[in-house]
Amino acid sequence: MSIKSHRDFWAGLMFLVVGVGFAIGATNYSMGTSARPGAGYFPLGLGVLTALLGAFILFEALTIETEDGEPVGRIAWRPMIVIFLTIMVFGALLPRLGMILTIPILIVMTSLAGDEFHWRGVAINAAVLTFSSWVIFVWGLKLTMPLWPWFMH
Repeated sequence: MSIKSHRDFWAGLMFLVVGVGFAIGATNYSMGTSARPGAGYFPLGLGVLTALLGAFILFEALTIETEDGEPVGRIAWRPMIVIFLTIMVFGALLPRLGMILTIPILIVMTSLAGDEFHWRGVAINAAVLTFSSWVIFVWGLKLTMPLWPWFMH
């Protein structure tokens, strides 16, 4: 059996490995029940769905013929590094600066990963996502997370 689409093959393999990793990692947490899900319930479901998606993409890459084999292009290192660093910075800043300041910093940093950067769009994105995050996580789900910087408590 030969690879018919290299791009789909590697994407499917990545989804499969990440999904299995999440599913295995989720087993370290309490599952709970469908009525009262535990901490591992959602990550397990998400991991299984991601692995299934990866398996489906992998199957297609091995069975459906493409014209040129869809070779994998150049790796976009800059966006990958910027996104990785942004996740690290977000984890470090959230407990110190709170959600109200950390999310706009996150939005500005991730916007730098792309080829186009427009302050107006970034500012609107930051405002909408910060407000949405507050509505979803603090007001809706009642999660206890720092909202304001540590010196404002």
